[in-house]
Amino acid sequence: MKNHVTGLQHIGIPTNDMKKSLEFYEKLGFENIYQVKNGKETVVFLRYENLTLEIYENGAALGRDGSVDHFALDTKHVEELYLQMKEEGYTMLTPGINSLPFWEKGIKFFIIEGPNKERIEFCEIL
Repeated sequence: MKNHVTGLQHIGIPTNDMKKSLEFYEKLGFENIYQVKNGKETVVFLRYENLTLEIYENGAALGRDGSVDHFALDTKHVEELYLQMKEEGYTMLTPGINSLPFWEKGIKFFIIEGPNKERIEFCEIL
């Protein structure tokens, strides 16, 4: 993994009220660096120093302790890393490598399951 992962990319937090979430995190000092409508879902990336949050309004946020959905690790070689992790027997939560039209040229990502049912995303910004 050391040859493919460069660090923490973002932490994903679902919300049922984007306005309330944005007001909260902006008051803490986070800056809105990217916003997109993906189907019915609004997705906003907020940054404070070197920490990036992905807030997405999906109507399914649990609204309780432990509500962080995932953390994402940045990778430059998502295809190679996917094959390696699949060969090593990690539990894949996505069927193959997915893509979304985020940022300038899109992203590619896959998600695995950790030992405590945590979701770990490996994401390449194209």
